[in-house]
Amino acid sequence: MQNPELLAPAGNFEKLKTALRFGADAVYLGGKSFSLRSFSDNFTDEELKAAAEYVHARGKKMYVTVNIFAKNSDFSQLEKTFRFLQEIGADAALVTDAGAFALARKVAPNLPLHISTQANTTNAYAARFWQEAGAERVVLARELSLQEIAQIRDHCPGLELEAFVHGAMCISYSGRCLLSNYLAHRDSNRGACVQACRWKFDLRARREEVGGLTAEEDERGTYLLNSKDLNMLSHLEEMRRAGVCSFKIEGRMKSSYYLATVVNAYRRVLDKTLSVEEGQEELKKVAHRAFTTAYMFGDNAETVNYEDSQESGTREYVADVLADGLVQMRNRFRTGDKLEILSPTDTFNRVFTVENMEDEAGAPVQDAKLVMQKLRLSCPYPLREGDILRRV
Repeated sequence: MQNPELLAPAGNFEKLKTALRFGADAVYLGGKSFSLRSFSDNFTDEELKAAAEYVHARGKKMYVTVNIFAKNSDFSQLEKTFRFLQEIGADAALVTDAGAFALARKVAPNLPLHISTQANTTNAYAARFWQEAGAERVVLARELSLQEIAQIRDHCPGLELEAFVHGAMCISYSGRCLLSNYLAHRDSNRGACVQACRWKFDLRARREEVGGLTAEEDERGTYLLNSKDLNMLSHLEEMRRAGVCSFKIEGRMKSSYYLATVVNAYRRVLDKTLSVEEGQEELKKVAHRAFTTAYMFGDNAETVNYEDSQESGTREYVADVLADGLVQMRNRFRTGDKLEILSPTDTFNRVFTVENMEDEAGAPVQDAKLVMQKLRLSCPYPLREGDILRRV
């Protein structure tokens, strides 16, 4: 069986480069319109063209999200979008809407189409429908179990199946949520979700004759709708056997540091250069919510993270490694601190103590406290552009 694809999010060009450098086989990203992550930076048409060239020059793939719930007024611009994506050689467009799918097939017949998870493909018959309509891949609903995924594989031979393996989960059914619309007047199904489910809530039931009833915060907190984070690192082989050909990481709005950490962990576990146990420790080094396998093994009533919004990681991101031996401060650090190298190379997880630092003019620095300051520091290991330093 072919090795699964590791698919990473790219909220902007910097994150695209990070994802590929740390081991992604493909990236998914959005343009300035029609993407369900309109709050991420996203890509202009010129950037999309440049991104396609950058990705393909490295033998990787680029999938572009065109997955809003479309309205009548969207279709003239959608036609231009699909033609443009075909022209620049995008490896696929992700779509949700059946009308948008039909339009893409008509105006960009050579553009591969993937069905977004927003389409709620929860059964083999829906998957077969999309396959017969011309879809090359279906991104499966997150509510499916491994057993159900295997049934879809058996029912739809030749159809590629993509599934999420890591990241934030939606409290609603595969993202079909109206909470953002109601509470913030931002349409989650057109890319403007404010993630109201992550807010803290007070629950009140009003009855004038008894003066009202308030549910106050207790030791479990008031995060009533805050889903845990998906983590399938320990079960990748089971997913592969079930028929998943693309392992998808969530997070177009996450930081480059988060992306580097997560992609690196999954890449190394897939390549067997890191044990699953070591990989799990890596995933704890960035901010995250409590982990869950969601519904992969059947019904699960323990998917809500009541205790807090999320917990900080076991490492602190302090600097990016630039070209010419420079590092750029991202969080304060000092001489005497122990730093760990996050790298796709053999210096991964090497730890050293900061003994000497100087600024670009050669003046000694004891305390790197100036925001985005560029520094030179002594390190017994080679530091390469794109590496990240984190405090132990």
